[in-house]
Amino acid sequence: MRAHSRLWSDHINRHLVPGFYHLLQSQEESKQVKEAETLKEQISKLVDAADKPGPFFLGEDISFVDVQMAPWVIRLRKVLGPYRGWPEPEKGTRWGKWVEAIEGNEAVKATTSDDKLYVESYERYAENRPNTSQLANAVNSGRGLP
Repeated sequence: MRAHSRLWSDHINRHLVPGFYHLLQSQEESKQVKEAETLKEQISKLVDAADKPGPFFLGEDISFVDVQMAPWVIRLRKVLGPYRGWPEPEKGTRWGKWVEAIEGNEAVKATTSDDKLYVESYERYAENRPNTSQLANAVNSGRGLP
């Protein structure tokens, strides 16, 4: 179970995190559509590997993978929603249950900033300002994230 969790944590780091930034930094609508589809595919792979009834990745209790995924679940709604029109999860789907469980978790809520701070903090990425950060430069050059 630990190895399984590590593999999916690695999936988050290698595919979801870069996918988030690729979509956020994309300026052309056609590229945004492509990046959104790629990110959705990577999320679907993770959801397909999750415990079927859930609501968390391994079942009823929050686990390592959920903790790894939680900041990105929050950023999908609070950053990609306003900047790229990221859709709300469909109610009753496995993804919807997982998002609801993560967002409803008291520890996650206690460490989540307000919406305004997320929007302000990620504005420079959404506008793809030059030399915003090493991360932004890596995304724009096609390199791996630092």
